[in-house]
Amino acid sequence: MITKLFLIIISAVIVNNFVLTRFLGICPFLGVSRKTDTAVGMGLAVIFVITMSSAMTFLIYEYILAPFNLAYLKTIVFILVIAAFVQTVEIILKKTNIVLYQALGIFLPLITTNCIVLAVAILNIDQHYNLLESVVFGFGAASGFALALVIMSGIRERLEFAEVPKELQGIPIALILAGLLSIAFFGFQNLVKF
Repeated sequence: MITKLFLIIISAVIVNNFVLTRFLGICPFLGVSRKTDTAVGMGLAVIFVITMSSAMTFLIYEYILAPFNLAYLKTIVFILVIAAFVQTVEIILKKTNIVLYQALGIFLPLITTNCIVLAVAILNIDQHYNLLESVVFGFGAASGFALALVIMSGIRERLEFAEVPKELQGIPIALILAGLLSIAFFGFQNLVKF
């Protein structure tokens, strides 16, 4: 069991990184990766939201949707659960850490529409994970997102002091960097098989 959990987390963080190999969550990835402080804060918020929503959506599916033959509603229900949970996190952050709340700006509500959050919830069900495996997979997927975000922000901060041609400044160079990081992460593709 411990081996399977370890493989799930390594697979989610490195081998099947949602941003760099599955190309999900690109909007917040490019938007928040300008500064490392903001990237770390967003990464932690995403880790918290995805891990908790993995547990909540699993429980809702297993104890409400599946027993009452309402599995076809999982996408809509998961979206509502995730949106409500993110709004709760936003309210808590606004009251407890106003600096992080202001630094995240528009990207905090975007966690609601971050396709990684919904993808993890649906993949947990589709891969027939139990509660523990769902939480571990959610934590791993979110950690992989945070890792990619922090790596990208570190590179983009260093690019501020580099001589980048005017035509490539901003999003164009960020997309080139994302492509290069993606190629690097594809090198791990056959690391984990189960």
